Amino acid sequence: MKTDPFNRRKFLLATLAGGASALAPSLAIGQEIKAVAALDSAAISRIIDQASAFPALQTMIVHAGGKTQIEHRFHGPAADRPVNVKSVSKTIIATLAGIAIERKVFSGLDEPVAPILSNKLPQERDPRLAQVTLGNLLSMQAGLDRTSGPNYGRWVESSDWVRYALARDFVDEPGGRMLYSTGNSHLVSAMLTRKTGRSTLENARDWLGEPLGINIPPWPRDPQGIYFGGNDMELSPRAMLAFGRMFLEEGKSGGKQIVPAAWIAESWKPRTSSPFTGDSYGLGWFIARTPDGKPFYYAWGYGGQMIYVVPHASVVAVMTSNTAAPSGRSGYVRQLHNLLATQIVPAAEAAIG
Repeated sequence: MKTDPFNRRKFLLATLAGGASALAPSLAIGQEIKAVAALDSAAISRIIDQASAFPALQTMIVHAGGKTQIEHRFHGPAADRPVNVKSVSKTIIATLAGIAIERKVFSGLDEPVAPILSNKLPQERDPRLAQVTLGNLLSMQAGLDRTSGPNYGRWVESSDWVRYALARDFVDEPGGRMLYSTGNSHLVSAMLTRKTGRSTLENARDWLGEPLGINIPPWPRDPQGIYFGGNDMELSPRAMLAFGRMFLEEGKSGGKQIVPAAWIAESWKPRTSSPFTGDSYGLGWFIARTPDGKPFYYAWGYGGQMIYVVPHASVVAVMTSNTAAPSGRSGYVRQLHNLLATQIVPAAEAAIG
């Protein structure tokens, strides 16, 4: 692919924490989108048949080689209707943070959190709070006790979500193990709001919605009016596809650079791993591998809201599901991974010209 004329890659690598580190060998940045003919009709039938066995699955879109190969509605709203994407919101927020770094709203991943949210810090605070960075929040390595899981209800019922998240006890060091916490992403939303003087909704519409040509409706806000940074955004499956395609195409859409290519690489660089699944985690993206060892990247929302990006096969797949049931501990998300890795990806590989 052509070099970015604005040299965003050089700028980002210069500002990201740790300096201009080499890309992990598994990344596919710089890889051309492979031309794909229509997927084999028998393969499409197998994919849809297997997917139809999942009662929670509502919509599936498979885009390969620059073409939408499958768009199938099983249940629920049509593919152009916004749905709650749950924690896919975290991936959107992380992407806004990457754009904010390029725009010099933030200095880089090593931007400290405390000075930006100084009026929300607890009076008697752990000195480690001064060490927490934007990058720690995005990689779920802040060290603060989680606001997800059993702690989620108390957090969202609190009178000040930002203050509550910053007052959590440290259960690890900043930069330590992965502690998946929706509060981390909400702190990023608060930081974006404070630094830009605009709401996260306005930033999302300006930086992503308009250039991608997608609708981003308003979503819930905290008691102080800050848009929820880690949950409950609404996007249509087709909007999710446009977002995933932008990542596949190194941050470009319609010939315009929307997100720096260097941010894509940083987002997909493994930084930690989930204690629940064992999959690696970057900046808002989980990282897994196909049976033959090739990486794929996924944004995951509760219930099975998924955006998959598979660079080596030029595949983006979107799946939306009933939000009322868990997808992790039920094994459903692993079934979706299996559908992708053993059916969709091989079909795309076979069609590559």
